[in-house]
Amino acid sequence: MRRGPNPDDVDVDTDAVPRKGKVVTTKPPAILLDELIEEILLRIPARSLVRLRNSVCSSWRTLISSSQFAKDHLRRSMAVDPALTHPRIAYYSHTSLYPTIGVFSVRSVMENPPHEPTKVVPYDYEGSFRLIIGSCNGLMCLHDEEGQAMLWNPCTGFTSQPLEIGCLLSICGFGYDHVNDKYKLFAVVKKKSGESVSRMFTFGPNSTWRTIPDFPHKLRDRNYRGSMVDLVGLFVSGTGTLNWLFHRYLSFVWVLSLDLVKETYSQFSLPSRDSDDDHRVAPQLGILRDSLAVCYETKKTHWTVWLMKDYGVPQSWTKLAIIPHHPRLDRRPSSLRPIYMLKNVLLVFTPCGEFVLCNLNDGSIDFPNIDSSSDYMPRPRPLTQYSYERIFQLYHESLVSPSHFGLPSCSSEMRLMKPSL
Repeated sequence: MRRGPNPDDVDVDTDAVPRKGKVVTTKPPAILLDELIEEILLRIPARSLVRLRNSVCSSWRTLISSSQFAKDHLRRSMAVDPALTHPRIAYYSHTSLYPTIGVFSVRSVMENPPHEPTKVVPYDYEGSFRLIIGSCNGLMCLHDEEGQAMLWNPCTGFTSQPLEIGCLLSICGFGYDHVNDKYKLFAVVKKKSGESVSRMFTFGPNSTWRTIPDFPHKLRDRNYRGSMVDLVGLFVSGTGTLNWLFHRYLSFVWVLSLDLVKETYSQFSLPSRDSDDDHRVAPQLGILRDSLAVCYETKKTHWTVWLMKDYGVPQSWTKLAIIPHHPRLDRRPSSLRPIYMLKNVLLVFTPCGEFVLCNLNDGSIDFPNIDSSSDYMPRPRPLTQYSYERIFQLYHESLVSPSHFGLPSCSSEMRLMKPSL
């Protein structure tokens, strides 16, 4: 317990220092309370905290590495300051088996001037080729052709040890059950008999598959002349749901939702389309501002982006943006995929394989300069020219680690590649 001032000590100061006949009293250094230190650290971006964790005192390292601090930092970034978890895009080649995952900054793409390219940071990995199934809370779920799954946090560098899941995935998705604090992998798998079964894999000390109610729609349904637009479900943070888009030709489209908490399905409609639109063109689903978004081509002259303000309520679809056609974009009937929105600038991905920046204030369109020369993928063309041969996954940096929910973790699986001399 710290002792208060004693009147008897007024004339006695052990810290007094004589200077030129005068006595100068030095004060002890101020001590920051642990609660104040934690509050300050919670306001620092995740990537900066990783550097602090590895270079400051052991008490800071213990705090920054803790599960509770990672949750508090993630919660604050989502509710108060999204800048604390910088958005990045990871990608791999789906046409050639290159042992590389490229990563680049979304903020750099949206803020750099045209003459200053955004640099790609390449990672390679041990073992067989891995696919990116999805991401949430800074974690990416990777899957390989040998039936293994692995979680990776590119910001902290930690991965889980590969887990044998024993099957190849078709329809799938990765997300977070916020009620039970569990990360889950959903998949529709085919048994040896040819029968399809829906299963849920919960990551943890005793990770196992569980059979859940069957996925309510087929990948392609000839009777209804409809199909699923994407095999991988989109995770919507805060709702605990995975979402797939279904498109029925010359009719309508809808979203199929899987609640990761209740492990039940539901579906809802998308915004209505104009009667003279080409209904054969499937829309594209995305996530903007932690909400579900969809983009239609409208009247063959522009694209319309809608945002769902109240998840699962079709009446809450709100028109967010109108993007005019551009000569450089694919002229065939198609839809844009919404990727990310910063202030009034929208980043989208085109069917012809280009990233595009759309200024919603003046309707102007720009094409960012992305330098992918370091990604060790010689066959696909550079990202600035053509990126169709790659699969992209947006993620937000965080401190969440596989060890926080009982998985052994290490930092050796994914390695930052050094540039060749």
